[in-house]
Amino acid sequence: MTQPLQQFYIPEDQSVYLLSHHDARKLKEWVALCQAQLEQLGYRNIELIGKGAYGFVFAGLTATGEEYVFKFTRVNLPQHLQDRLEEEAFMLEQVAHPRVPRLIVFQRVRNQSILVMERAPGENLEEVSLREGRLSPRLIVRIADQLADILRALRRESGPSGKPVVHGDIKPSNLVFDEARETIALIDWGSSVFAQLDAELQFVSANVMELMSDNLQQTNARLGDVYFIGEDQLNGALSSPRFDEQGAAGTLYALASAQSCRFGHRAIPATSLGLPMEFARMLDGMLDPDPRVRMKAGDHFIREMPRLGRLVMLDLPSPPEAPMVPVWTRPADREIDTVVYSSRKSFLREEGVRETLNDVNDVQLDRYYKNFMQGMGETEKAFLAAVSRLGKYPVVGGLAVRWEADGVYIDTSLNLHDPALKPAFIAAVNNMVTLARAIHRRGIFKSCLFNARDTLHLDREGPDRPFLVTPGMRLHYEVSAVPELEDRSRLHSYFEDGPDPEEFLVLPEAIISSLEALNEIHHTGMIIFEALPEHLKIHSHYRLLDPSREAEFRRRLEDILDAVGLIEGLGVSGFMKMPYKDTRVFAHVARQPERFYPRDPRAALEAARREAEAAQGG
Repeated sequence: MTQPLQQFYIPEDQSVYLLSHHDARKLKEWVALCQAQLEQLGYRNIELIGKGAYGFVFAGLTATGEEYVFKFTRVNLPQHLQDRLEEEAFMLEQVAHPRVPRLIVFQRVRNQSILVMERAPGENLEEVSLREGRLSPRLIVRIADQLADILRALRRESGPSGKPVVHGDIKPSNLVFDEARETIALIDWGSSVFAQLDAELQFVSANVMELMSDNLQQTNARLGDVYFIGEDQLNGALSSPRFDEQGAAGTLYALASAQSCRFGHRAIPATSLGLPMEFARMLDGMLDPDPRVRMKAGDHFIREMPRLGRLVMLDLPSPPEAPMVPVWTRPADREIDTVVYSSRKSFLREEGVRETLNDVNDVQLDRYYKNFMQGMGETEKAFLAAVSRLGKYPVVGGLAVRWEADGVYIDTSLNLHDPALKPAFIAAVNNMVTLARAIHRRGIFKSCLFNARDTLHLDREGPDRPFLVTPGMRLHYEVSAVPELEDRSRLHSYFEDGPDPEEFLVLPEAIISSLEALNEIHHTGMIIFEALPEHLKIHSHYRLLDPSREAEFRRRLEDILDAVGLIEGLGVSGFMKMPYKDTRVFAHVARQPERFYPRDPRAALEAARREAEAAQGG
């Protein structure tokens, strides 16, 4: 049996520190080669600005100072996937819109395809969202107006083919936001196709021979990001402009709620986010499970957004959000690359759900979805995505969520290492708690957040040989200057509830006994072993809370490393310990209450000002 190691973490943007030395070196060499090729072509100031499942994106300047973007395909991909870059160039050429950076050229240099485009000014909206948290209702409506304008243009049967174009992957990271002008640009046309159906779901082609061919019996749609595309696209429907309405709705909802997916809309509906009432109800309609409701709301979006975009809206003051569970802020003295490891997810899956996507062969799907979320309800998916979002911040620690009949019990140890990000991080944490409260089932979920820069890498010659510890290798730990006193009998560790059913690596007795001895020393942290055929990764994050026992603590960590050569088999095994001093208990709440933007924002602003003055006077 091959061990499903893919379930270890969702490598949306895998830290280079998690790669083996060999793979990390290959990656660095390849990036350097791409930069050298671009410099030979006469470009300068080359920088890597993004990477995904299929390729890498660089930015640079021309001799005349224009900013361009260069997209390279990963050279180790099958040829049909490498050819998609040329198809992307062709599709981009069909689109002429001021909010779509235009194609400059597609070229091949020594078997390497390069797509050259204009660079849109600004940063992508996922980055803005992570930094700012929930975007203001005024800004959401402004972005929505521009998105609707782009979608109207794509629907027009224009271009050489005379067919509507479907972008197929609208999401926050594919929208570049120019903060100074508050304008957006839609990028990354790698999933775009010509629509098979129009907005009314009628066949686009009037050609009888084409209508009779097989081409219109099967979808030409590509899979966009499963966190944002709608059910139709995910389930292989014929491509239509409705796909992009779904992506737009998921994107606007995520930006308004400070989430990284569309799945949370049942527990945290758009009507609870302080948006204008008509706009919020339209957004909920576009995310509705009923296709007729979605189409009606989508028509409203396309038709009415110019009017809604002219609403007088002000940025109203909102009090800072209080964290629902403790969040500690510790400025970091070094770089942190956070990675999230979550286990015990199987109970979040629905019973007996048909596996709809097993026959879809797609890199993105394998990496992002199949092993993580398939067979889960919408809110369960949103909860997992909310935990993943925490890992996009410089944070270390862990969390344990226990669902019981009488409520949800949450233990956390979350240490944020950039105080400037605290408001946005609190919004992400609170979303995670709110989504957990909307899940009604029994079970326990645990997650560790560690710094990939502390990961130790060990090699061996093959699956039947021992892993070799290099001289001087140490498990990193911190010491708390002041002992943090608490009820020592209630320390929380994996040992309490037995082996994790989703972890496949059985650790040798010598390591287990050292971990049990560690368990008796007052500390917080985690350790995860990930054994591959020729490579072992040890991820850890430890903080000793009893400085008087440091010598013993260090010795136990050394004993663990000394026993690594005894590890046999493949898979993952992890242990986490958190102070149990502050378990928070929450009642189940299925859906957040309605909250809308005021009809008269000027009066609301004036009332808020008077209230603030009265508070100061009091």
